[in-house]
Amino acid sequence: MNLLRQRTTKLLLASALVAGISTQALAKEKKVLLKVPVAFPTHLIGLGTPVPKFAKSVMDMTDSIKVKVYEPKKLVAPFEILDAVSTGKVNAGWSTAGYWKGKIPAAPLFSAVPFGPEAPEYVAWLYYGNGSKLYQEMYDSHGYNVKVTPCGIISPETSGWFKKEIKSVDDLKGLKMRFFGLGGDVMQKLGVATSLLPGGEIFPALEKGAIDATEFSMPVIDQRLGLHKIVKYNYFPGWHQQATVFELLINKDAWKKMSSKQQNIIQTACKASILDSLAEGEASQFDAMKKNVEENGVIMKTWSPEMLSTFKSTWLSIVDEAKKDKYFTKVWNDLNTFREGYSIWKKNAFLPVEK
Repeated sequence: MNLLRQRTTKLLLASALVAGISTQALAKEKKVLLKVPVAFPTHLIGLGTPVPKFAKSVMDMTDSIKVKVYEPKKLVAPFEILDAVSTGKVNAGWSTAGYWKGKIPAAPLFSAVPFGPEAPEYVAWLYYGNGSKLYQEMYDSHGYNVKVTPCGIISPETSGWFKKEIKSVDDLKGLKMRFFGLGGDVMQKLGVATSLLPGGEIFPALEKGAIDATEFSMPVIDQRLGLHKIVKYNYFPGWHQQATVFELLINKDAWKKMSSKQQNIIQTACKASILDSLAEGEASQFDAMKKNVEENGVIMKTWSPEMLSTFKSTWLSIVDEAKKDKYFTKVWNDLNTFREGYSIWKKNAFLPVEK
């Protein structure tokens, strides 16, 4: 009888210990509500559509994280997201680092780089090169209290919508044009007066004559904005944005309070979002391009080799100027080293472009 009591007591103690450990583990994994203002409307393919999918993916994987998405300006204005997340005004946000060009000169290198890299190479550098490490280090070294995770990517954009054909650099001079990121520096140097407008402000600006031309994104997105109703000449290739990366920013204090499981769920959902956003973007363009030509009266144009050469040489001169910033130089050198290695693979493994 005593032996039976001893065994029963040991089992009860063991059960209590296991229950205590389980309760302790659950206590550490506190409920999290991520309020995520976005820089792009969630109906825009590749730019906004990944966000609600990311939110659903996270919430399907765990009951401990809830993600609430806010359309542009509903909670925070697009260009204020970084500061809002860093200061804790909101605990998360979705944007692209190119929007912080005025605050951090190196930021656009984690968003879109003129003349490449393309999406596969970009992702390779971010995940298996030093890209993600340098990305986080950039925000840390510039005093921003955020955890950054690449969470979406799209393939090439169109390089501009114009009211008339652009035959030479002289045709660009004096134009007022909405332009994004480092490509905007190229256009400025070629005599274009550039401004960076959020997507929702582009059509009214064209309509009122505040700008003469614009670039924004991929054909299917530009079509949703109705750019073809005002400007008919659409130019390719998108030399300024062969790929564009989107970021999930989480306030670092909020990030540190999450369990390792919760952090892993968010990063896993972002990796899934990278693949899905790329696939969705790639699958959506050709129908939009056909509709533009056949129904919307759009005239698709390809930049001449001479114009592309001018864009590239101008870009390289801007890189030389940008190297005055030490962190820009650090990131640029690392990215270029990776690209030099990758070029061996690219030149040998892929078929040449068909003319």
